Formats: sequence, C-alpha cells, structure tokens
Amino acid sequence: MGFAGISILVVDDNPHMRAIIAAVLRGIGVRDLREASDGATALERLRDTYVDVIITDYAMEPLDGLDFTRLMHTAKDSRHVETPVILMNGHPDRETILAARDAGVNEILVKRVSAQTIIQRMIAVIDQPRSFVRAPKFTGLDGRRRASAAYRGPDRRDADTWAG
Repeated sequence: MGFAGISILVVDDNPHMRAIIAAVLRGIGVRDLREASDGATALERLRDTYVDVIITDYAMEPLDGLDFTRLMHTAKDSRHVETPVILMNGHPDRETILAARDAGVNEILVKRVSAQTIIQRMIAVIDQPRSFVRAPKFTGLDGRRRASAAYRGPDRRDADTWAG
C-alpha cells in the first residue's frame, strides 16, 4: 500500500515522540505531514486545512487526545467529522479504551510504537474504515467492527440510517 497521497496530522506535546512518528511516516512514504503540540492547536490547524488521518497522543494539556477527538467530531463547523483518529497511549486500560471508542477514536496505538504497528493502524483506518453514526444523542463510530445481516434483535440498525 502506498501512503504518498495521504495527509496526516500528528498531535503530541512531546516533540521527541512527534519526531519519531514523523520519521516513521516519512519512511513509509507520507509526504503531506503536519504537526501540532496539543489538541487546542490541532483544532486551530484543522480549521484551515484538511487531513486524511490524525494520530494523537492521549495525555496532553490543555486539551487531551480524547477531548480533541470529541470536539473535532462534534463541532458544528468541523470539516473533520468523519476523519479517522489513531490514539497513542502508553498504558491503555479498559476504561481508556471505552472512553476512546465513545470519543470517536478509530484505532489505538500502544506506545512503544514501531513502524509495523503504525503501518497496521494506518491500513486499518484507510482500507477497513468503520461506519460513522449520526443520531440525535450520539455522533461517532459504530462500536461494532462488522455488521451482521443475521442479527434481528431490538437494537438492529437499518442500512438506510447509516451515515458514512
């Protein structure tokens, strides 16, 4: 898979981690690479530009990765409502994973990152995108990775209600 035509925003308050991620991304062919040092700066940058994928750290100040993702997906003026997000976290526990899912994170990248895991997450968000749901009380990713046509339970979602 070629990544030359993909634009990526890397958001991390640690300049060394941004440099590592940027080096890996450039090494796999990414040419359009942008960086931000925190979620608030990233939101400002996204007002003026479009990116295909966002890789963000979880723990940042003043706006962490989950708050950034949530705001990006739900802001009325956002051009990035359905942009895939890969969240980096050093120790993702169950609570963090569920919060990330609910915020609209597509994939989690556990730190110590490697070129292989970055490539795997990139392929997952590009080649295997997840459905995006817009409902009166929820905007975000479908929690299920696969739709089952055989499911007939009370919470079955109709195909015509999907957005994305």
